[in-house]
Formats: sequence, C-alpha cells, structure tokens
Amino acid sequence: MMKCLALDDEPLALEIIADFAAKAPVPMQLKTFENAALALRYLQEEPVDLIFLDIKMPDITGIQFLKSLKHPPMVIFTTAYEEYALDGFELDVVDYLLKPIPFERFMKAVTRAQEYLSVVQPKTADTDYIFVKTEYKIIKINLEDILYIEALKDYIKIYTAHQPVLTLKSLKSFESRLPKDKFMRVHRSYLVAMNKINSVERNTVMIANQSIPISEGYRDRFYDVITRYS
Repeated sequence: MMKCLALDDEPLALEIIADFAAKAPVPMQLKTFENAALALRYLQEEPVDLIFLDIKMPDITGIQFLKSLKHPPMVIFTTAYEEYALDGFELDVVDYLLKPIPFERFMKAVTRAQEYLSVVQPKTADTDYIFVKTEYKIIKINLEDILYIEALKDYIKIYTAHQPVLTLKSLKSFESRLPKDKFMRVHRSYLVAMNKINSVERNTVMIANQSIPISEGYRDRFYDVITRYS
C-alpha cells in the first residue's frame, strides 16, 4: 500500500487525483488537502510515501512547500504551468504532470514512484538488506553489517562494520524500515543492532568499543527485552 497525499487549492483537481488513485492497479491510500498548513500538520504526524503537489497556490507555492520539509518523501508536481519543469528537475522530484492530467500519464508517474519505492524500502521484515540515498547515489547496506544508527539533526549516520553512511532521513522513519526483533531504540538519538551488543552496564551499551547511552524513556523496555535472553 502506497501512502499518498495530494495538495492543491483547486477542489476539482483533487477530485481527479482521488478518482485516478481509486482506479489505479497500484494500491494507494490517498489523503487530500486544499490548505498547505493542514497538509504540513498531517505530514508531521503521518509520514507518506508520495505527495502530489500543485505548484501555484495562493499562500505558498509547491516549491516553497517542498523546500520547507526536512525529510521530503517522493514528490510528483501537478501544475498547469510548463515553465516550472526545471525547478522539478533541480528538486529531484519523481515526475512532473501537466494539467489536465490524462490517466495514462498519471499511471506512468505512479509506476515510476512505485519502482523507486521498491528499491529504497525492503518488501518484508525478512529482507536482509536495505537501500539508502547518500549524496548523489543509492547504496545497499546489509542489515547484518549495521552496528548502530545515530541521529544528527536532519540526518542519520549508519555505523557499519565497514564504514559510516550519512543520509538525509529521520531516525523514526528509518527505524520503521528495520525488523523490530533485530534493532531497538535505546535513546532518542540512537538505534542499536541487538546482536552487535558486547555488554550492557548501568545506562550504557557497548558496541565495537563505542559507548552508547540508554535514556530513561527507553530503559525499561530495553532491559525487559534483554533479560528474556539472560
């Protein structure tokens, strides 16, 4: 199921996208908004995979809206103005749809988004690897190689057995992509691989000679899990 959001100040445009989404062979869960502030509030609580984003709106442009997102999902611009195509290219959007949007063209854009999503997200919790975007490339990381992950403002740093990898993503969204029986949050800024823990002492986890703090909010659950196997 691809979670989607559509933002457009024209109700008819939203109706068309909703109708297309309902007809699409790709399973899509769509939430529509005419107001950018409400859409932003929703995104803060409910991450989505894809945004259908109008460019010309009264209070904020789609480009400004996209730039305001710390961790933007995939975006497909929907607009009646062809001159914004270059902006879409520079912002690395998935596609650029000109209104009125034919259903066939809509489906081509959605298929492209689905293909990208299938690459960067594991299909099941049993998948033993993950793809992440770093700088200008997408790299594959084997889950077995991950030691721990650290949150650094708008980025996360994935420490592996080989080298650290920096990617623009929140720790919460990255955590949702990992098998819950293999990785656990021990701090708001740290996520650890359970099978890489060397020792636990008081409020500290040791992994590969690195000391990682266990915060009060995660301590009880963490100790509850590890004591099951002690």
